[in-house]
Amino acid sequence: MTVSFKTLDLNLLRVFDAVMEERSVLRASQKVSLSQSAVSHSLARLREMLEDELFVRTTAGMQPTARALGMAPLVREALKSLEIAVELPKFEPDKSTKLFTLAANDFTTMMIASPLLQILGREAPHVDLVIKPVTRIDLAEQIDLGRIDAAIGIFATPPERFRSSFLFEYDDVLITGAKRKLGKLDIAGFARLPIVVVSFGGEQEGAVGGFLSERGLARRSEMFDRPALEKALAESESPPRIAVSVPHFLALPALLEDTELAAIVPRPLAHSFARTHAIATHELPYPTSPIEVRVLWHERHEGDPAQEWLHEVVRRSAEDVRSGAKQSAGNAPPPGKRERQVAAKNA
Repeated sequence: MTVSFKTLDLNLLRVFDAVMEERSVLRASQKVSLSQSAVSHSLARLREMLEDELFVRTTAGMQPTARALGMAPLVREALKSLEIAVELPKFEPDKSTKLFTLAANDFTTMMIASPLLQILGREAPHVDLVIKPVTRIDLAEQIDLGRIDAAIGIFATPPERFRSSFLFEYDDVLITGAKRKLGKLDIAGFARLPIVVVSFGGEQEGAVGGFLSERGLARRSEMFDRPALEKALAESESPPRIAVSVPHFLALPALLEDTELAAIVPRPLAHSFARTHAIATHELPYPTSPIEVRVLWHERHEGDPAQEWLHEVVRRSAEDVRSGAKQSAGNAPPPGKRERQVAAKNA
């Protein structure tokens, strides 16, 4: 008789493996949750198909034939592979040696990299991390191809193939060198300042409305609220003057030192700069819209324990920034009082 794997009932191999391990029809039936008669029937079918007794009943139990002994390790390995294939995969961070790749700009890297590495050190000491810049790459393509596990940034409504989760939000503030005395900052005074902004690409790179779009994914390229700035200065005698545009936030402290320049930056970054550089922070004389920073990934990662763990630890790494933003919002004084406090601080 010619045996065809295409017509083989895999349950027969489960029964075979159980009898091989237990050497007893009774114990094998209990292991595979079948009746003894069902196990005996399955063995009979397999014997007929393979034209071999497979097991011989003795006083010491069911003893395998030479054919059964040759089959057993292959069947066991095949059943294990099938079990792994159909069961939910597991991820054990403390034992994993995976390499994860994130994409982020220098601002978001400054905000979350340190707490993220602390979490990895405690919970996943053998996991490695690569952080790629979001500038000058086709971010959507890199995520589509699986070369980037997740991206951190500011995105317009993403295409359906992507998923995202909130990390934190911020508004804009003004920073200068600590020696710079602005006094009371109003719209007229602000309009006379030479301003530095961070931009990852302008119209020459295809940016529209402050966003770069690639394969349907639009990410923010101008890292300041230009519409709010232009609205505030619309009736001013002086138009907005962007004196310097740079592609990196980390260049700002050096640019501001001993110059007349002032930079518009995210509030959390201003707090971070003030801890390590001679930087003064000033409230802008106009309101800016809150900006959401999110972590984004491809839909194919849904249900992948390793990827879901990565998204969760990225969210946890942003907890301090998130709570700091809430505290700043909760303690923010009314506009009139805020202006008086800023004026008093800089007088």
